[in-house]
Amino acid sequence: MNKNELVTAVAEKAELSKQQASQAVDALFDVIETTMAKGDDIRLVGFGTFSVSHRAASKGRNPSTGAEVDIPARNVPKFAAGKGLKDAVNK
Repeated sequence: MNKNELVTAVAEKAELSKQQASQAVDALFDVIETTMAKGDDIRLVGFGTFSVSHRAASKGRNPSTGAEVDIPARNVPKFAAGKGLKDAVNK
């Protein structure tokens, strides 16, 4: 499912116009992005948790040349599915 399909599904499910659904979806994505950029978690009981994890700096290898490369430290987004979502997927 792509973003347009998601907007259409939300519009139908919530009985909204596509424009209203698009604004709601965009607002949700913006809130998730902004919250995670601050390093905070988002916990949605039954659905899952969006969190930020720190990945330490490390050494890697360029596969074509074999040269050693420094990989900088960075923050990475993570999502852990909740029980309700896991149960829904495994019905």
